[in-house]
Amino acid sequence: MANQIMDTKTLKKLFLAGASRLEARKEYVNELNVFPVPDGDTGSNMSMTIMAAAKEVAALPDDCTMKQLCKAISGGSLRGARGNSGVILSQLLRGFTKEISEKNELRAEDFYKAFQRAVETAYKAVMKPKEGTILTVAKGMADKTKELAKKEKDLTKFFQMVIEEGFLVLNRTPDMLPVLKEAGVVDSGGQGLMEVLSGALDAYLGKEVEITVPKVEKKAVSGQTKPLEPVDIKFGYCTEFIIMTEEEFTEEMEDEFKAFLTSIGDSIVVVASDGIVKVHVHTNHPGLAIEKALTHGALTSMKIDNMREEHEERLIKDASRIAKEQDEEKQSKAEAQRKAEPAKEMAFIAVSIGQGINEVFEGLGVDYLIEGGQTMNPSTEDMLEAIEKVNAKTIFILPNNKNIILAANQARDLTEDKKIVVVPTKTIPQGVAALIAYMGENTPEENEANMLEAIGEVKTGQVTYAVRDTSMDGKEIHTGDMMGIGDSGILAVNPDLEKTLLELLDALTDEDSEVISLYYGDEVEGAQAEEMAAKIEDLYPDCDVELQYGGQPIYYYIVSVE
Repeated sequence: MANQIMDTKTLKKLFLAGASRLEARKEYVNELNVFPVPDGDTGSNMSMTIMAAAKEVAALPDDCTMKQLCKAISGGSLRGARGNSGVILSQLLRGFTKEISEKNELRAEDFYKAFQRAVETAYKAVMKPKEGTILTVAKGMADKTKELAKKEKDLTKFFQMVIEEGFLVLNRTPDMLPVLKEAGVVDSGGQGLMEVLSGALDAYLGKEVEITVPKVEKKAVSGQTKPLEPVDIKFGYCTEFIIMTEEEFTEEMEDEFKAFLTSIGDSIVVVASDGIVKVHVHTNHPGLAIEKALTHGALTSMKIDNMREEHEERLIKDASRIAKEQDEEKQSKAEAQRKAEPAKEMAFIAVSIGQGINEVFEGLGVDYLIEGGQTMNPSTEDMLEAIEKVNAKTIFILPNNKNIILAANQARDLTEDKKIVVVPTKTIPQGVAALIAYMGENTPEENEANMLEAIGEVKTGQVTYAVRDTSMDGKEIHTGDMMGIGDSGILAVNPDLEKTLLELLDALTDEDSEVISLYYGDEVEGAQAEEMAAKIEDLYPDCDVELQYGGQPIYYYIVSVE
Protein backbone atom coordinates (compact mmCIF):
# COMPACT_ATOMS: atom_id res chain seq x y z
CA MET A 1 0.00 0.00 0.00
CA ALA A 2 1.29 3.44 -0.93
CA ASN A 3 2.55 5.57 1.92
CA GLN A 4 0.73 8.89 1.61
CA ILE A 5 1.24 10.45 5.07
CA MET A 6 4.29 11.38 7.15
CA ASP A 7 4.15 12.05 10.89
CA THR A 8 6.38 14.21 13.09
CA LYS A 9 8.43 11.30 14.41
CA THR A 10 9.36 10.22 10.89
CA LEU A 11 10.27 13.76 9.80
CA LYS A 12 12.50 14.10 12.85
CA LYS A 13 14.32 10.89 11.93
CA LEU A 14 14.74 11.99 8.31
CA PHE A 15 16.15 15.38 9.31
CA LEU A 16 18.73 13.80 11.62
CA ALA A 17 19.68 11.27 8.94
CA GLY A 18 20.17 14.07 6.40
CA ALA A 19 22.30 16.09 8.84
CA SER A 20 24.45 13.05 9.63
CA ARG A 21 24.97 12.32 5.93
CA LEU A 22 26.19 15.86 5.28
CA GLU A 23 28.49 15.71 8.30
CA ALA A 24 29.99 12.46 6.99
CA ARG A 25 30.41 13.85 3.47
CA LYS A 26 31.51 17.41 4.27
CA GLU A 27 35.09 16.91 3.08
CA TYR A 28 33.84 15.68 -0.29
CA VAL A 29 31.72 18.84 -0.56
CA ASN A 30 34.71 20.96 0.49
CA GLU A 31 36.74 19.51 -2.39
CA LEU A 32 34.18 20.87 -4.86
CA ASN A 33 34.93 24.49 -3.96
CA VAL A 34 35.78 26.33 -7.14
CA PHE A 35 38.83 28.11 -5.77
CA PRO A 36 41.57 25.57 -4.97
CA VAL A 37 42.45 27.37 -1.73
CA PRO A 38 43.26 25.53 1.51
CA ASP A 39 40.28 27.04 3.34
CA GLY A 40 37.57 25.99 0.89
CA ASP A 41 34.89 25.25 3.44
CA THR A 42 31.41 25.02 1.89
CA GLY A 43 30.89 21.51 3.25
CA SER A 44 32.14 22.43 6.71
CA ASN A 45 29.96 25.55 6.86
CA MET A 46 26.84 23.70 5.75
CA SER A 47 27.56 20.82 8.11
CA MET A 48 28.07 23.08 11.14
CA THR A 49 24.88 24.94 10.22
CA ILE A 50 22.68 21.86 10.05
CA MET A 51 24.36 20.14 13.00
CA ALA A 52 23.54 23.16 15.18
CA ALA A 53 19.90 22.42 14.39
CA ALA A 54 20.39 18.65 14.71
CA LYS A 55 21.60 19.05 18.30
CA GLU A 56 18.37 20.82 19.21
CA VAL A 57 16.25 18.30 17.30
CA ALA A 58 17.98 15.33 18.95
CA ALA A 59 17.22 16.81 22.37
CA LEU A 60 13.45 16.80 21.66
CA PRO A 61 11.30 14.00 23.11
CA ASP A 62 10.06 11.27 20.76
CA ASP A 63 6.50 12.56 21.11
CA CYS A 64 7.34 16.18 20.23
CA THR A 65 4.87 18.16 18.16
CA MET A 66 5.46 19.33 14.60
CA LYS A 67 5.64 22.90 15.92
CA GLN A 68 8.39 21.99 18.39
CA LEU A 69 10.33 20.15 15.69
CA CYS A 70 10.07 23.04 13.24
CA LYS A 71 11.15 25.54 15.88
CA ALA A 72 14.24 23.46 16.66
CA ILE A 73 15.17 23.06 12.99
CA SER A 74 14.61 26.70 12.08
CA GLY A 75 16.02 28.32 15.21
CA GLY A 76 19.04 26.03 15.45
CA SER A 77 20.03 26.45 11.82
CA LEU A 78 19.48 30.22 11.81
CA ARG A 79 21.70 30.76 14.85
CA GLY A 80 24.27 28.20 13.74
CA ALA A 81 24.49 29.40 10.12
CA ARG A 82 28.06 29.89 8.83
CA GLY A 83 29.18 31.13 5.45
CA ASN A 84 26.95 31.99 2.52
CA SER A 85 26.09 28.36 1.84
CA GLY A 86 25.17 27.79 5.48
CA VAL A 87 22.99 30.88 5.61
CA ILE A 88 21.17 29.87 2.42
CA LEU A 89 20.64 26.37 3.84
CA SER A 90 19.24 27.89 7.04
CA GLN A 91 16.86 30.05 5.01
CA LEU A 92 15.68 27.03 3.03
CA LEU A 93 14.97 25.25 6.31
CA ARG A 94 13.31 28.35 7.73
CA GLY A 95 10.89 28.67 4.84
CA PHE A 96 10.19 24.93 4.75
CA THR A 97 9.39 24.70 8.46
CA LYS A 98 7.25 27.86 8.47
CA GLU A 99 4.94 26.23 5.98
CA ILE A 100 4.45 22.97 7.89
CA SER A 101 4.70 24.01 11.56
CA GLU A 102 0.92 24.01 12.11
CA LYS A 103 0.42 20.57 10.55
CA ASN A 104 0.15 17.26 12.38
CA GLU A 105 0.68 15.10 9.30
CA LEU A 106 2.28 15.82 5.95
CA ARG A 107 1.13 14.81 2.47
CA ALA A 108 2.56 15.43 -0.99
CA GLU A 109 0.63 18.70 -1.30
CA ASP A 110 2.19 19.91 1.97
CA PHE A 111 5.70 19.10 0.77
CA TYR A 112 5.02 20.99 -2.47
CA LYS A 113 4.00 24.12 -0.53
CA ALA A 114 6.93 23.74 1.87
CA PHE A 115 9.47 23.44 -0.98
CA GLN A 116 7.97 26.51 -2.66
CA ARG A 117 8.18 28.59 0.51
CA ALA A 118 11.70 27.37 1.22
CA VAL A 119 12.92 28.59 -2.17
CA GLU A 120 11.09 31.92 -1.90
CA THR A 121 12.62 32.55 1.55
CA ALA A 122 16.15 31.68 0.43
CA TYR A 123 16.02 33.80 -2.73
CA LYS A 124 14.87 36.81 -0.69
CA ALA A 125 17.85 36.44 1.65
CA VAL A 126 20.39 36.80 -1.16
CA MET A 127 20.78 40.30 -2.59
CA LYS A 128 21.97 39.18 -6.03
CA PRO A 129 21.00 35.52 -6.53
CA LYS A 130 23.15 33.60 -9.01
CA GLU A 131 21.89 30.73 -11.07
CA GLY A 132 24.01 27.59 -11.10
CA THR A 133 24.16 27.52 -7.29
CA ILE A 134 22.37 25.83 -4.38
CA LEU A 135 19.44 28.16 -5.07
CA THR A 136 19.04 26.77 -8.59
CA VAL A 137 19.13 23.19 -7.32
CA ALA A 138 16.51 23.96 -4.67
CA LYS A 139 14.31 25.73 -7.22
CA GLY A 140 14.54 22.80 -9.62
CA MET A 141 13.23 20.46 -6.94
CA ALA A 142 10.52 22.92 -5.91
CA ASP A 143 9.30 23.08 -9.50
CA LYS A 144 9.23 19.28 -9.60
CA THR A 145 7.10 19.12 -6.44
CA LYS A 146 4.57 21.40 -8.13
CA GLU A 147 4.39 19.06 -11.10
CA LEU A 148 3.99 15.98 -8.90
CA ALA A 149 1.86 17.18 -5.99
CA LYS A 150 -1.56 16.51 -7.50
CA LYS A 151 -0.81 13.35 -9.47
CA GLU A 152 1.61 11.48 -7.19
CA LYS A 153 0.34 10.80 -3.67
CA ASP A 154 2.81 8.02 -2.83
CA LEU A 155 5.49 9.81 -0.81
CA THR A 156 8.17 7.25 -1.65
CA LYS A 157 7.81 7.84 -5.39
CA PHE A 158 7.31 11.57 -4.79
CA PHE A 159 10.59 11.94 -2.89
CA GLN A 160 12.55 9.74 -5.29
CA MET A 161 11.48 11.76 -8.32
CA VAL A 162 12.09 15.11 -6.60
CA ILE A 163 15.61 14.12 -5.53
CA GLU A 164 16.34 12.64 -8.94
CA GLU A 165 15.42 16.04 -10.40
CA GLY A 166 17.72 17.73 -7.88
CA PHE A 167 20.70 15.71 -9.10
CA LEU A 168 19.81 16.44 -12.73
CA VAL A 169 19.82 20.18 -12.00
CA LEU A 170 23.03 19.86 -9.96
CA ASN A 171 24.77 18.19 -12.91
CA ARG A 172 23.70 21.11 -15.12
CA THR A 173 25.20 23.78 -12.83
CA PRO A 174 28.53 23.83 -14.77
CA ASP A 175 26.56 24.89 -17.85
CA MET A 176 25.10 27.83 -15.92
CA LEU A 177 28.31 29.08 -14.28
CA PRO A 178 31.39 29.12 -16.52
CA VAL A 179 33.67 29.12 -13.48
CA LEU A 180 32.28 25.71 -12.49
CA LYS A 181 32.84 24.31 -15.97
CA GLU A 182 36.39 25.65 -16.07
CA ALA A 183 37.15 24.05 -12.71
CA GLY A 184 35.41 20.81 -13.72
CA VAL A 185 33.08 20.65 -10.70
CA VAL A 186 29.40 20.97 -9.84
CA ASP A 187 28.25 23.62 -7.37
CA SER A 188 29.46 22.67 -3.91
CA GLY A 189 26.46 24.21 -2.12
CA GLY A 190 24.06 22.32 -4.37
CA GLN A 191 25.98 19.11 -3.66
CA GLY A 192 25.70 19.79 0.07
CA LEU A 193 21.94 20.18 -0.21
CA MET A 194 21.66 16.92 -2.15
CA GLU A 195 23.70 15.13 0.52
CA VAL A 196 21.13 16.19 3.12
CA LEU A 197 18.18 15.04 1.03
CA SER A 198 19.90 11.79 0.00
CA GLY A 199 20.49 10.92 3.66
CA ALA A 200 16.86 11.66 4.46
CA LEU A 201 15.64 9.53 1.55
CA ASP A 202 17.82 6.59 2.59
CA ALA A 203 16.29 6.71 6.06
CA TYR A 204 12.79 6.93 4.59
CA LEU A 205 13.43 3.88 2.42
CA GLY A 206 14.45 1.93 5.50
CA LYS A 207 18.13 1.67 4.65
CA GLU A 208 20.50 1.34 7.57
CA VAL A 209 21.62 4.88 8.32
CA GLU A 210 24.06 5.85 11.04
CA ILE A 211 22.71 8.88 12.84
CA THR A 212 25.35 10.57 14.97
CA VAL A 213 24.48 13.89 16.56
CA PRO A 214 26.52 15.48 19.37
CA LYS A 215 24.50 16.16 22.48
CA VAL A 216 23.71 19.70 23.56
CA GLU A 217 26.48 20.61 25.97
CA LYS A 218 25.40 21.80 29.36
CA LYS A 219 27.51 24.65 30.64
CA ALA A 220 29.18 23.96 33.94
CA VAL A 221 28.04 26.16 36.79
CA SER A 222 31.11 27.92 38.18
CA GLY A 223 31.78 27.93 41.90
CA GLN A 224 29.99 24.62 42.49
CA THR A 225 33.05 22.37 42.77
CA LYS A 226 36.05 22.74 45.04
CA PRO A 227 39.56 22.61 43.60
CA LEU A 228 41.30 19.27 43.79
CA GLU A 229 43.79 18.94 46.63
CA PRO A 230 47.25 17.42 46.09
CA VAL A 231 47.40 13.98 47.71
CA ASP A 232 50.27 11.77 48.78
CA ILE A 233 49.94 8.66 46.64
CA LYS A 234 51.72 5.86 48.54
CA PHE A 235 51.62 3.34 45.71
CA GLY A 236 52.00 4.95 42.30
CA TYR A 237 51.13 2.31 39.69
CA CYS A 238 47.66 0.92 39.07
CA THR A 239 48.49 -2.57 37.78
CA GLU A 240 45.96 -4.90 36.15
CA PHE A 241 46.34 -8.20 34.29
CA ILE A 242 44.78 -11.61 33.75
CA ILE A 243 46.57 -14.90 34.52
CA MET A 244 45.74 -17.85 32.26
CA THR A 245 46.56 -20.57 34.81
CA GLU A 246 48.25 -23.81 33.78
CA GLU A 247 46.83 -25.66 36.80
CA GLU A 248 43.97 -25.28 39.21
CA PHE A 249 44.28 -22.01 41.15
CA THR A 250 43.48 -23.31 44.63
CA GLU A 251 42.36 -21.29 47.64
CA GLU A 252 45.81 -21.78 49.16
CA MET A 253 47.41 -20.33 46.00
CA GLU A 254 44.99 -17.42 46.04
CA ASP A 255 45.70 -16.65 49.72
CA GLU A 256 49.46 -16.89 49.17
CA PHE A 257 49.27 -14.64 46.07
CA LYS A 258 47.15 -12.04 47.91
CA ALA A 259 49.61 -12.06 50.81
CA PHE A 260 52.45 -11.33 48.40
CA LEU A 261 50.56 -8.48 46.77
CA THR A 262 49.75 -7.05 50.21
CA SER A 263 53.47 -6.93 50.94
CA ILE A 264 54.11 -4.68 47.92
CA GLY A 265 50.89 -2.67 47.60
CA ASP A 266 47.21 -2.10 48.37
CA SER A 267 43.76 -1.90 46.66
CA ILE A 268 44.10 -5.61 45.90
CA VAL A 269 41.49 -7.60 43.97
CA VAL A 270 42.08 -11.22 42.97
CA VAL A 271 39.20 -13.13 41.37
CA ALA A 272 39.74 -16.72 40.12
CA SER A 273 37.34 -18.67 37.90
CA ASP A 274 37.74 -21.51 35.38
CA GLY A 275 41.47 -21.11 34.73
CA ILE A 276 41.34 -17.30 34.65
CA VAL A 277 42.57 -15.06 37.48
CA LYS A 278 41.80 -11.34 37.29
CA VAL A 279 44.25 -9.21 39.29
CA HIS A 280 44.24 -5.56 40.37
CA VAL A 281 46.82 -3.93 42.67
CA HIS A 282 48.28 -0.49 43.42
CA THR A 283 52.03 -0.84 43.86
CA ASN A 284 55.37 0.87 43.38
CA HIS A 285 56.80 -2.31 41.87
CA PRO A 286 54.50 -3.64 39.11
CA GLY A 287 57.35 -5.81 37.84
CA LEU A 288 57.37 -7.82 41.07
CA ALA A 289 53.62 -8.44 40.78
CA ILE A 290 54.07 -9.56 37.18
CA GLU A 291 57.00 -11.87 38.01
CA LYS A 292 54.99 -13.53 40.79
CA ALA A 293 51.99 -13.95 38.50
CA LEU A 294 54.11 -15.61 35.83
CA THR A 295 54.76 -18.50 38.21
CA HIS A 296 51.08 -19.40 37.82
CA GLY A 297 50.67 -19.05 34.05
CA ALA A 298 50.70 -16.79 31.00
CA LEU A 299 49.54 -13.15 31.28
CA THR A 300 47.15 -11.18 29.10
CA SER A 301 45.26 -7.84 29.15
CA MET A 302 48.12 -6.14 30.99
CA LYS A 303 47.62 -2.51 31.94
CA ILE A 304 49.84 -0.26 34.09
CA ASP A 305 48.89 3.38 34.79
CA ASN A 306 51.04 5.94 36.57
CA MET A 307 48.59 7.32 39.12
CA ARG A 308 50.92 10.08 40.31
CA GLU A 309 51.21 11.36 36.74
CA GLU A 310 47.46 11.10 36.23
CA HIS A 311 46.85 13.02 39.46
CA GLU A 312 49.26 15.76 38.36
CA GLU A 313 47.41 16.03 35.05
CA ARG A 314 44.11 16.27 36.88
CA LEU A 315 45.54 19.00 39.12
CA ILE A 316 46.73 20.94 36.05
CA LYS A 317 43.37 20.53 34.32
CA ASP A 318 41.55 21.54 37.49
CA ALA A 319 43.72 24.63 37.89
CA SER A 320 43.01 25.50 34.26
CA ARG A 321 39.28 25.01 34.84
CA ILE A 322 39.32 27.28 37.89
CA ALA A 323 41.32 29.94 36.04
CA LYS A 324 38.82 29.77 33.18
CA GLU A 325 35.88 30.09 35.56
CA GLN A 326 37.52 33.06 37.26
CA ASP A 327 38.18 34.68 33.89
CA GLU A 328 34.56 34.10 32.84
CA GLU A 329 33.40 35.58 36.14
CA LYS A 330 35.57 38.66 35.56
CA GLN A 331 34.20 38.99 32.03
CA SER A 332 30.66 38.62 33.32
CA LYS A 333 31.21 41.37 35.90
CA ALA A 334 32.84 43.60 33.30
CA GLU A 335 29.94 42.98 30.93
CA ALA A 336 27.41 43.79 33.67
CA GLN A 337 29.34 46.99 34.39
CA ARG A 338 29.30 47.93 30.69
CA LYS A 339 25.56 47.38 30.55
CA ALA A 340 25.09 49.57 33.57
CA GLU A 341 26.95 52.41 31.86
CA PRO A 342 25.16 54.68 29.37
CA ALA A 343 25.10 53.14 25.90
CA LYS A 344 27.57 54.52 23.36
CA GLU A 345 26.06 56.18 20.35
CA MET A 346 28.07 54.04 17.90
CA ALA A 347 30.35 51.01 18.15
CA PHE A 348 32.12 48.46 15.95
CA ILE A 349 32.24 44.68 15.70
CA ALA A 350 34.83 43.28 13.30
CA VAL A 351 35.75 39.78 12.15
CA SER A 352 39.51 39.22 12.34
CA ILE A 353 42.00 36.47 11.47
CA GLY A 354 45.29 36.93 13.30
CA GLN A 355 46.97 38.53 16.31
CA GLY A 356 48.57 41.33 14.31
CA ILE A 357 45.34 42.17 12.52
CA ASN A 358 43.52 42.04 15.86
CA GLU A 359 45.88 44.74 17.13
CA VAL A 360 45.29 46.85 14.02
CA PHE A 361 41.52 46.73 14.51
CA GLU A 362 41.77 47.41 18.24
CA GLY A 363 44.02 50.40 17.50
CA LEU A 364 41.35 51.73 15.13
CA GLY A 365 38.69 51.59 17.85
CA VAL A 366 36.89 48.27 17.27
CA ASP A 367 34.85 47.44 20.37
CA TYR A 368 34.54 43.67 19.87
CA LEU A 369 36.51 41.23 17.71
CA ILE A 370 35.15 37.95 16.40
CA GLU A 371 38.03 35.70 15.48
CA GLY A 372 37.55 33.34 12.59
CA GLY A 373 37.42 35.13 9.29
CA GLN A 374 38.70 33.28 6.28
CA THR A 375 39.70 30.06 8.03
CA MET A 376 36.62 29.59 10.18
CA ASN A 377 33.53 31.56 9.25
CA PRO A 378 31.75 32.73 12.43
CA SER A 379 28.11 31.79 12.81
CA THR A 380 25.06 33.97 13.15
CA GLU A 381 25.04 32.95 16.81
CA ASP A 382 28.60 34.30 17.19
CA MET A 383 27.41 37.60 15.73
CA LEU A 384 24.40 37.72 18.07
CA GLU A 385 26.59 37.07 21.11
CA ALA A 386 28.90 39.90 20.06
CA ILE A 387 25.95 42.25 19.56
CA GLU A 388 24.68 41.37 23.01
CA LYS A 389 28.04 42.24 24.59
CA VAL A 390 28.45 45.63 22.89
CA ASN A 391 26.58 48.37 24.72
CA ALA A 392 25.74 50.81 21.95
CA LYS A 393 22.69 52.23 20.21
CA THR A 394 24.13 51.70 16.72
CA ILE A 395 26.58 48.89 15.97
CA PHE A 396 28.51 48.64 12.71
CA ILE A 397 29.52 45.09 11.77
CA LEU A 398 32.54 44.60 9.49
CA PRO A 399 32.46 40.99 8.17
CA ASN A 400 35.75 41.46 6.26
CA ASN A 401 34.96 38.41 4.14
CA LYS A 402 32.36 37.99 1.42
CA ASN A 403 31.40 34.59 2.86
CA ILE A 404 30.39 36.15 6.21
CA ILE A 405 28.18 39.00 5.01
CA LEU A 406 24.97 36.92 4.87
CA ALA A 407 25.51 35.64 8.44
CA ALA A 408 25.99 39.25 9.58
CA ASN A 409 22.80 40.29 7.77
CA GLN A 410 20.94 37.42 9.43
CA ALA A 411 22.16 38.54 12.86
CA ARG A 412 21.05 42.08 12.05
CA ASP A 413 17.56 40.86 11.14
CA LEU A 414 17.31 38.88 14.40
CA THR A 415 18.28 41.88 16.57
CA GLU A 416 15.45 44.07 17.83
CA ASP A 417 16.86 46.31 20.56
CA LYS A 418 19.81 47.89 18.71
CA LYS A 419 20.37 49.38 15.30
CA ILE A 420 22.74 47.12 13.35
CA VAL A 421 24.50 48.34 10.22
CA VAL A 422 26.35 45.71 8.20
CA VAL A 423 29.10 47.36 6.17
CA PRO A 424 29.73 44.75 3.42
CA THR A 425 33.52 44.62 3.71
CA LYS A 426 34.85 41.59 1.83
CA THR A 427 38.50 41.80 2.93
CA ILE A 428 40.61 42.90 5.88
CA PRO A 429 41.94 45.99 4.02
CA GLN A 430 38.37 47.05 3.24
CA GLY A 431 37.58 46.79 6.95
CA VAL A 432 40.60 48.94 7.78
CA ALA A 433 39.56 51.52 5.17
CA ALA A 434 36.02 51.64 6.56
CA LEU A 435 37.29 52.29 10.08
CA ILE A 436 39.60 55.06 8.91
CA ALA A 437 36.64 56.73 7.17
CA TYR A 438 34.57 56.74 10.38
CA MET A 439 34.04 60.12 12.06
CA GLY A 440 32.58 60.17 15.56
CA GLU A 441 30.76 63.47 15.07
CA ASN A 442 28.84 62.19 12.01
CA THR A 443 25.48 60.47 12.12
CA PRO A 444 25.26 56.69 11.59
CA GLU A 445 23.85 57.32 8.12
CA GLU A 446 26.68 59.69 7.19
CA ASN A 447 29.27 57.24 8.49
CA GLU A 448 27.73 54.36 6.59
CA ALA A 449 27.87 56.36 3.35
CA ASN A 450 31.50 57.37 3.97
CA MET A 451 32.54 53.81 4.79
CA LEU A 452 30.87 52.40 1.68
CA GLU A 453 32.70 54.96 -0.42
CA ALA A 454 36.02 54.14 1.29
CA ILE A 455 35.82 50.38 0.71
CA GLY A 456 35.17 51.03 -2.97
CA GLU A 457 38.54 52.76 -3.28
CA VAL A 458 40.63 49.85 -1.97
CA LYS A 459 42.06 47.07 -4.13
CA THR A 460 42.83 43.89 -2.22
CA GLY A 461 45.03 40.90 -2.94
CA GLN A 462 45.90 37.72 -1.04
CA VAL A 463 48.64 35.15 -1.59
CA THR A 464 48.12 31.51 -0.67
CA TYR A 465 48.81 28.06 -2.12
CA ALA A 466 46.73 25.73 -4.33
CA VAL A 467 45.44 22.47 -2.87
CA ARG A 468 44.60 20.81 -6.18
CA ASP A 469 45.21 20.96 -9.92
CA THR A 470 42.68 23.04 -11.82
CA SER A 471 42.22 25.62 -14.55
CA MET A 472 40.71 28.98 -13.70
CA ASP A 473 40.64 32.55 -15.01
CA GLY A 474 42.67 31.34 -17.98
CA LYS A 475 45.46 30.02 -15.76
CA GLU A 476 46.71 26.48 -15.28
CA ILE A 477 47.11 25.82 -11.56
CA HIS A 478 48.98 22.90 -10.00
CA THR A 479 48.93 21.62 -6.44
CA GLY A 480 51.39 23.62 -4.36
CA ASP A 481 51.50 26.63 -6.72
CA MET A 482 51.34 30.06 -5.14
CA MET A 483 48.24 32.04 -6.14
CA GLY A 484 47.69 35.79 -6.04
CA ILE A 485 43.95 36.33 -5.65
CA GLY A 486 42.42 39.74 -6.28
CA ASP A 487 38.92 41.10 -5.77
CA SER A 488 37.81 39.74 -9.14
CA GLY A 489 39.65 36.41 -9.28
CA ILE A 490 43.08 34.82 -9.60
CA LEU A 491 45.57 37.37 -10.91
CA ALA A 492 48.89 35.54 -10.52
CA VAL A 493 50.09 31.93 -10.40
CA ASN A 494 53.70 30.90 -9.87
CA PRO A 495 55.58 28.22 -7.92
CA ASP A 496 57.59 31.00 -6.25
CA LEU A 497 56.05 33.06 -3.41
CA GLU A 498 58.00 36.26 -4.12
CA LYS A 499 57.28 36.22 -7.85
CA THR A 500 53.60 35.60 -7.19
CA LEU A 501 53.37 38.57 -4.82
CA LEU A 502 55.11 40.86 -7.30
CA GLU A 503 52.88 39.69 -10.19
CA LEU A 504 49.84 40.31 -7.99
CA LEU A 505 50.97 43.85 -7.16
CA ASP A 506 51.68 44.53 -10.82
CA ALA A 507 48.07 43.63 -11.59
CA LEU A 508 46.68 45.75 -8.73
CA THR A 509 48.68 48.96 -9.14
CA ASP A 510 48.34 51.71 -11.71
CA GLU A 511 49.61 55.28 -12.18
CA ASP A 512 47.17 56.59 -9.58
CA SER A 513 48.28 54.21 -6.81
CA GLU A 514 49.69 55.96 -3.75
CA VAL A 515 49.80 53.47 -0.86
CA ILE A 516 50.70 49.75 -0.77
CA SER A 517 50.02 47.94 2.51
CA LEU A 518 51.33 44.45 3.29
CA TYR A 519 50.11 42.24 6.14
CA TYR A 520 52.37 39.21 6.47
CA GLY A 521 51.07 35.92 7.85
CA ASP A 522 52.16 33.56 10.61
CA GLU A 523 54.31 31.47 8.26
CA VAL A 524 56.41 34.41 7.03
CA GLU A 525 59.51 35.47 8.95
CA GLY A 526 59.70 39.15 9.86
CA ALA A 527 63.12 39.57 8.19
CA GLN A 528 61.79 37.96 5.01
CA ALA A 529 58.78 40.33 5.02
CA GLU A 530 61.02 43.38 5.55
CA GLU A 531 63.21 42.33 2.64
CA MET A 532 60.09 41.93 0.49
CA ALA A 533 58.84 45.38 1.49
CA ALA A 534 62.20 46.93 0.56
CA LYS A 535 62.02 45.38 -2.93
CA ILE A 536 58.50 46.72 -3.37
CA GLU A 537 59.67 50.19 -2.33
CA ASP A 538 62.36 50.06 -5.03
CA LEU A 539 59.84 48.90 -7.65
CA TYR A 540 57.20 51.50 -6.68
CA PRO A 541 59.12 54.65 -5.66
CA ASP A 542 55.99 56.81 -5.99
CA CYS A 543 54.06 54.73 -3.44
CA ASP A 544 54.27 54.64 0.33
CA VAL A 545 54.86 51.00 1.35
CA GLU A 546 53.54 50.02 4.77
CA LEU A 547 54.48 46.67 6.35
CA GLN A 548 52.40 45.22 9.17
CA TYR A 549 52.50 41.86 10.96
CA GLY A 550 49.09 40.28 10.43
CA GLY A 551 49.62 36.81 11.87
CA GLN A 552 46.88 35.37 9.65
CA PRO A 553 46.99 31.64 8.86
CA ILE A 554 47.03 30.17 5.34
CA TYR A 555 47.50 33.51 3.55
CA TYR A 556 51.20 34.43 3.36
CA TYR A 557 50.40 38.02 2.46
CA ILE A 558 47.31 40.19 2.41
CA VAL A 559 47.92 43.35 0.39
CA SER A 560 45.99 46.50 -0.34
CA VAL A 561 46.53 49.21 -2.91
CA GLU A 562 44.97 52.67 -2.63
